Amino acid sequence: MSANDFTARFGPWALVAGASEGLGLAYAEALAQRGMHLLLLARRGDALEQVATRLRAEYRIEVATVVVDLAAPDLATQLPNYLSDRDIGLLVYDAARTHIAPFETADLAHHLGIVDVNCRGPLTLCHALIPALRARGRGGIVLMSSMSSLQGSGLIASYAASKAFNSVLAESLWEELRTDGVAVMACLAGAIDTPSYRHNTPEHKQKRAMPMAPAAVAEDTLRALAAGRGPLFIPGRMNRLVAAIMRCFGSRARTRFFSRMTRDLYGG
Repeated sequence: MSANDFTARFGPWALVAGASEGLGLAYAEALAQRGMHLLLLARRGDALEQVATRLRAEYRIEVATVVVDLAAPDLATQLPNYLSDRDIGLLVYDAARTHIAPFETADLAHHLGIVDVNCRGPLTLCHALIPALRARGRGGIVLMSSMSSLQGSGLIASYAASKAFNSVLAESLWEELRTDGVAVMACLAGAIDTPSYRHNTPEHKQKRAMPMAPAAVAEDTLRALAAGRGPLFIPGRMNRLVAAIMRCFGSRARTRFFSRMTRDLYGG
């Protein structure tokens, strides 16, 4: 699909949640290259405005920014102020919170924060945007899930569970909206070479998981969305191969296998 065709179907505005760095930034860049205007949401105002300034100058598009905590309890009531009268045709929800350690080592408040950002946030934004998407008869939703959503995994229990929520939500919305011209997809990514990945992973182990470049994940996903390859999409041929092989095993085997990989990767 050409850039003009993509914008005609999913434009003129895209909302990217978690756009200040990493994969969210890569999505913003990929959409800007397609001529989409952008509404960018993130907590880090300085970083967000730097991104917006560069994209405005480089791609001659409109870029609006909103500094917001997507875990805020009043997110739903504040959204109309953020959305204004913009004709948003595409939602990309990339914001995420995680905890990489035994479950009980984090306070309950931290686990609930994971639920707030990873589950309540995308649910709230979908609920706010879907009526207009359905009415206009075109548009799309991309929810960032993870290959960890395909089974449980030690050390990332809350994160993996929250990503399973996004996968099932995307599948359900895909079914509800597929006859209304609205494409819905959960992106089940593997390791991605983001600042968060580098921060959480010991330097000598960072290449072990063969992390994809953020730009490659964003491009793969947007192309798959335009091609109607929802509701679940795994970017990267190696990731798709691993997922296909693991389908041959039962839940216990998959959970133990990925738990060993997680402990090996994130261990000291």
